Amino acid sequence: MNEGLDAVLRLMRAQAALVKRFDASLGGLHGVSLADFTVLLRLSQAPGDRMRRVDLAEALGLTASGVTRGLVPLERIGLVRRDTDARDARVAYAALTETGRERLADMLVTAGHVAGEIFAEPAWTGEEVARLAGLLGRLDGTGFTRRGSAGS
Repeated sequence: MNEGLDAVLRLMRAQAALVKRFDASLGGLHGVSLADFTVLLRLSQAPGDRMRRVDLAEALGLTASGVTRGLVPLERIGLVRRDTDARDARVAYAALTETGRERLADMLVTAGHVAGEIFAEPAWTGEEVARLAGLLGRLDGTGFTRRGSAGS
């Protein structure tokens, strides 16, 4: 097996393990999944704590219908609300509610503890965690080499 494929398969196994661990902690304490947490976190980083649903989908790497399905339970429990654009009824926004902001603050503490456990010393040094974060940042879509591009 080539090194690139091996790396991809290892990343996929690591992702599955991380999702399972975060889902257990976030679900047990806050009743949300890692995917839900990610939606809330992304909204909290947007101006006015809201984003057009299509922009949220793009930011999360989801389809528009996928983000809509993910928002329904968050709307139902009052963490997110649907806003419409006063000028264009076709445009829909997802907005973090005050309850969503408060609950997200608690979720961030939990997620921070989980991440701290995962990357605890002596298994991981701070330098290794920073290097890993930098390397993974190259895979956000900008680090891919495409056939026929200048990098290949």
